[in-house]
Amino acid sequence: MRTVTDIITAENLTVILILLPFAAALGVFFIRSARLQSVVVLVTGCLLIASALLLIPLTPFQFSPRPILGLSLNTVVQSLDFLLLVIILYFGVRHRKVIITALALFQICFLAYFEFFMIRGHQPSVIFLGDNLSLIMILIVAVVGSLICFQAIPYMREHEAERNLKKSRQHRFFFVMVLFLSAMNGLVLSNDMVYFYFFFEITTLCSFLLIAHDGTPLAITNALRALWMNSLGGAAFILALIGIYAETGTIEFQKLLISGEFGQGILQLSLVLLCLAAITKSAQFPFQSWLLGAMVAPTPVSALLHSSTMVKVGVYLVLRLTPALNHTFLSQCVALFGAFTFISAAALAVGQSNGKKILAYSTISNLGLIFACCGLNTAESLTAAMLLIIFHAVVKALLFLCVGAIEQHIASRDIEQMRGLYADMPLTALITVMGVIMMIMPPFGMLLSKWMAMESAAANIYVILMISLGSALTVMYWARWAGTLMSYPFTGKFKPERQPWLTWIALGSLCAGAGLLSIGAPWLYLKMVLPVLGGQYLPPFSTHQGILDNPTGVFAVVPLSVVAILGLFVAILAVRKATDARVVSPYLSGSQSTTPGMFVGPLNRLVEAGAKNYYLSTIFGERRLTPWINIGAVVLLTLMAGGAL
Repeated sequence: MRTVTDIITAENLTVILILLPFAAALGVFFIRSARLQSVVVLVTGCLLIASALLLIPLTPFQFSPRPILGLSLNTVVQSLDFLLLVIILYFGVRHRKVIITALALFQICFLAYFEFFMIRGHQPSVIFLGDNLSLIMILIVAVVGSLICFQAIPYMREHEAERNLKKSRQHRFFFVMVLFLSAMNGLVLSNDMVYFYFFFEITTLCSFLLIAHDGTPLAITNALRALWMNSLGGAAFILALIGIYAETGTIEFQKLLISGEFGQGILQLSLVLLCLAAITKSAQFPFQSWLLGAMVAPTPVSALLHSSTMVKVGVYLVLRLTPALNHTFLSQCVALFGAFTFISAAALAVGQSNGKKILAYSTISNLGLIFACCGLNTAESLTAAMLLIIFHAVVKALLFLCVGAIEQHIASRDIEQMRGLYADMPLTALITVMGVIMMIMPPFGMLLSKWMAMESAAANIYVILMISLGSALTVMYWARWAGTLMSYPFTGKFKPERQPWLTWIALGSLCAGAGLLSIGAPWLYLKMVLPVLGGQYLPPFSTHQGILDNPTGVFAVVPLSVVAILGLFVAILAVRKATDARVVSPYLSGSQSTTPGMFVGPLNRLVEAGAKNYYLSTIFGERRLTPWINIGAVVLLTLMAGGAL
């Protein structure tokens, strides 16, 4: 008789994490009952979270699945790989996009050469590898991804009601959303690069389908842009595979990184191609437009793409490759490129009033900071990169879901329309402000991670200048948003706010999770991050009594958390006292009228008083900055490739 310990093994949990969402996606697609679809999504999400948590004590592990019914898994993946590329080719031909068609044919031809002439008969020794870096990503995908899917259930119901759809498309929407989770779990657990490429292409196709979900001309246009840009990354990836196998005879991450054979020539060029694939996937300049265009999709799609899945593929790949980048000119180029993206995207975010655009540029900016940390390639910077991945995923998912809930209530994404929002949506507004505070204030993990990044960049004058200036711009646009949300006379009385219970579960869990992870950052560092560094680096920080410190500085996580909690209680007391406050109209330069909020203007006419933020569009406008930023990014990418050659 099998015991529980026989069932709960790393191998079985890995199969569950990959196959369960795949099977659930198929189930959702063929189920037409909205209630049953919701049940499948909820059960799948809960099982994914449970499986990811059970995997913690079993890491590290490695295994290769046995043949099923006499059929090798390699054969199945190879066939599905070609099928994926044929589907992408179909969309290219259908929409008459020459670049998509050409990139799909390019990948089909080179993949056929690689599979049938180079690695024919090749059997990887380890297909799936679970280490602490994989585990970090698995937890992000399972927990954050599932919570996004939970919130998407009531959101999509309201979304379709607003669009007056006669026939629901939710079965297609949740099919792709859940399939995305399956692909991400498979990708981060893949040790064989052919499998990684397979899941890499699934995420490309899923992003196209999700962005195009509403079927409007704008949605399809933006989806096609995302498809060709990510297909460019796929083309770079397959060329890198050919170069790596031709030089080393292996395509397993573990063997390649242990061998340390990325010194020069074809191997160094292959590494550049992998970095290019990562840059396109993470929507770094000059490929940022596909991620900005993804905003036309329903907000849960933006949350999934921007926080926990699609864009994390690129930074995960580069983080996985950091041992090969060590002490190379390419590593310096990656650091410079990442810092340039960080400050450039932060500058563009300053000029935005669209909430989702601010979040999009903030995502690109923070991913650039992670690239910079990977390029710096020190113990401190890699620690910062991993913590940034964790905290950015949780907080950014929270903010996107908040914007989605707000947009459905006020029919706008403009933060100027969110002025005084807490009077109508007190709890959602408060959670949104908490999310903003977590991005820029101590003791929260995002600030801790940026502190680590700046310390590790101190020896590189160009990188530290860009990170410091970018951080200042970051505070500017986040503080402006939080201030706008809270800019309304408050009398200590809140209107009751109604939201679906799944929305409260998602928002509450992400908000509480971000706070608890921040307080537990020293232990998160010890248990999750430090094992990734292994014996290659000396521990970059010491921990004692909830304090992280090194010779450069100290970040008192737990003491600062205690101060923040006390500040929260003081704020609660202040709110209770506000019930006795007297609300008066603002003084309008002596031209007051008897009508509240109005003043006497020219010709003795009443003019409504209003407030609006400065966006400095003449300095930080998209049209002014984007062409120059794209040119700068192309120059840096050329430098990166030229250095390898």
